[in-house]
Amino acid sequence: MLTTYTLEAGHLMVRDGAQDEAALRQAIWIDLLTPTPEEERLVQSALRLEIPTREEMQEIESSSRLYKEDDALFLTAPFLYGVEGGELGSTAITFVLGNAHLVTVRYATPKAFAVFSARCQRSPATLLGTPDAVMFHLFEQVVDRLADILERVGADMDRASQAAFRTARAQVKATTKDADLKGALITLGQVGEVTTRANETLLGLSRILTFVGAEKATAVRKENQALIKSLVRDVRSLVEHANFLNSKANFLLDAVLGIINVEQNAIIKTFTVASVALMPPTLIASIYGMNFEYMPELKWVEGYPMALIMMVISAVVPVLYFKRKGWL
Repeated sequence: MLTTYTLEAGHLMVRDGAQDEAALRQAIWIDLLTPTPEEERLVQSALRLEIPTREEMQEIESSSRLYKEDDALFLTAPFLYGVEGGELGSTAITFVLGNAHLVTVRYATPKAFAVFSARCQRSPATLLGTPDAVMFHLFEQVVDRLADILERVGADMDRASQAAFRTARAQVKATTKDADLKGALITLGQVGEVTTRANETLLGLSRILTFVGAEKATAVRKENQALIKSLVRDVRSLVEHANFLNSKANFLLDAVLGIINVEQNAIIKTFTVASVALMPPTLIASIYGMNFEYMPELKWVEGYPMALIMMVISAVVPVLYFKRKGWL
């Protein structure tokens, strides 16, 4: 889908669908969402630039993601999306920054893009003044969005860890304890995935800002250069916070797995004690279950009750011993 954002007499005009080349050249921001070959050719013809293909956007080497052709900068980075829906992922998005236009090429919609589009309609003159301003304000929205996500997953992690430790200390049913520990493991796994993908996005933004900073003399207007420093500081602080959350999640994951191991060891110990306690009665039953013709107790009237008494005593004595030692 092709969407253009154009300022006309201070008012924002948002147009969707195919447009003529003159309308494209007037747009400040051209957003291509899963573009068709016809839409790509239309933008390329109107702006005289080459739109990277989806395969080219997946390249991971820096020279393929950050480069300059004529007066346009081609900037590609992975962006986190789908956190609310529970099916999060990373999608490569390319920003083509020219002197008069910003072109974005994407195949998914991070929430920051939808929020930024709504903001543009409220204050178009501030956000859509120049192509570089559009890109930096869009990056600010992405950073704000990532900060909200990290805050939320941090709170989720705190709640999960508190529930897990509270359950471990409390005397509750095994099914309740298993459910709480399983929930904690799932939450910690989600935290690890979100923080890892958020770090990937922040790393991509950091590389873009570094590249743009080196080209700012020609690509960034003087009034917008301060935005680079602000974004670099914000990205650096979020990277540190994401690393902290990731480390904390790993620590809590080890702790929860340790709690599970302790619970499993307690169960195994109970079965071990039971099996040891039943070994002497089994031995006695095995002896008197032998099919020998001549056995001293074979015709003894008290033989059967004595065998039962011996089996009970031989089972109780080990249990009492284990309790005295504190093993049970």
